[in-house]
Amino acid sequence: MTQLGKFEKYLIEEFFDDYRAGTMTQRTFTRRVAFITGSMAAAAAAMLLVGCTPNEVPRSTDPMPTPNPSSSAGTGTAGASSAGAVPGARSPLSVPEGAPGLTTATVRIPAGGAGLSGYLARPEAGGAGPAVLVCHENRGLTPHIQDVARRFAKAGYAALALDLLSREGGTAALDPDAVPGALTQAGAQRHVSDFSAGFDYLQSQAFVDQGRIAMNGYCFGGGITWQAATELPGLKATAAFYGPSPDLAKVPAVKAAVFGVYAELDARITGAMPALRDALAATEVRHQLTVYPGVDHAFHNDTGPRYVEAQATAAWNDTLAWFSRYV
Repeated sequence: MTQLGKFEKYLIEEFFDDYRAGTMTQRTFTRRVAFITGSMAAAAAAMLLVGCTPNEVPRSTDPMPTPNPSSSAGTGTAGASSAGAVPGARSPLSVPEGAPGLTTATVRIPAGGAGLSGYLARPEAGGAGPAVLVCHENRGLTPHIQDVARRFAKAGYAALALDLLSREGGTAALDPDAVPGALTQAGAQRHVSDFSAGFDYLQSQAFVDQGRIAMNGYCFGGGITWQAATELPGLKATAAFYGPSPDLAKVPAVKAAVFGVYAELDARITGAMPALRDALAATEVRHQLTVYPGVDHAFHNDTGPRYVEAQATAAWNDTLAWFSRYV
């Protein structure tokens, strides 16, 4: 898979794990890999390399899947108009839209000549306080990530969750199977630049105490958070949940206090953690990398099949404690 970039490889391996675990159908797996690689021949090659058998891969002559824009209705930027509980949420930490003491809105942010959409949740009252940028998973900006933003707001932060597919019409406009490919085609550098624009937006708001801005991300978003930590010196702290490591050569450039969340059973990501730990230890970067026992990748997402309440709650509380110390 040398022809693939870090995030393409990361996502294809993740989807293969889901397929082997029975939480993703072969059709969905094939569609997602095809959208990431751009052709059925490339999809077949990538699927063979991650461990599929020859009879599991598509033929190079098979037609490319056709995106279905209508199939993702209701899963994208819901905005402040959504009401009630988060679909599928099981966490006691979940904060429904309309919760007292919070205000939420969909905001527009200029970035590189284009407008970004973001979901903003913050305390309704009080003076200027800390803020946090939230990076979504490979599914795009979903109700679950909006819920995470509201959880931060309940904890006293102004939380801004960007839709990194704003230029493509927004998460809700895309076929869910095409979302990971759209994210990788846009490129990690564009995503980091978008968070730089989000950082500037928060800095300009009266409800944000300037300079007190953190970043948090999950899975794919954890990887973007690690990369942002090496490129956005204004960040006070970051918390990356089971995301691929940054370029280790760039670790000395990190200015933020970085917190890494890892799952004991997530061999693909946690296996690479010691090299990152060693790279951090060779610098003056304030850091903590925690492996949570008995859980697998994406254990924090209470709308997914690997959610574990005890460890998800522990990782969340540890994140808040880290931010309280450094933001």
